[in-house]
Amino acid sequence: MSLGYQYQSEEDQLAAVRKDPFSIQYIKNPTEQVQLEAVKQRVNVIEYIENPSEKVQLEAVSQSKFFIQYIKNPSEQVQLIAVKQYAWLIYPIENPSENVQLAAVKNDPYSISCIYSPTIDVQKEAINKSNYDKRVVALCPNRSDLEDWINASRMIRNIIE
Repeated sequence: MSLGYQYQSEEDQLAAVRKDPFSIQYIKNPTEQVQLEAVKQRVNVIEYIENPSEKVQLEAVSQSKFFIQYIKNPSEQVQLIAVKQYAWLIYPIENPSENVQLAAVKNDPYSISCIYSPTIDVQKEAINKSNYDKRVVALCPNRSDLEDWINASRMIRNIIE
């Protein structure tokens, strides 16, 4: 297919994506409306949209959280929506913020294994959320640095209980 869509009007572009949502990949700088229409027609075209707006990203993950893996640099809000439902979806997110990491481990402490470089606070949250499960502790890259905290936390828990 030629790059003929790049000079057409928004109405022509909308008609094109309504007929074939994959035509979005041939439209140079599609408007947000054209992007939304394409994603509403066929969510998997999100991977062909360069720099989709947050509104378009939200539309894609509202249809299926799994499509976050096809969004380059998803917004933090989009990341949070995905990991709050499926914690392991943090895996394809490059450099998730601490806030996103915490949301993932609060949802599923074992998702710590999907985080490339979790912060100490995220590791503590995963361990705490898992009730100090040895398997979760073993997944934490800084477990030796956390031993004193783990022992102190266990002791406090035993006193409280």
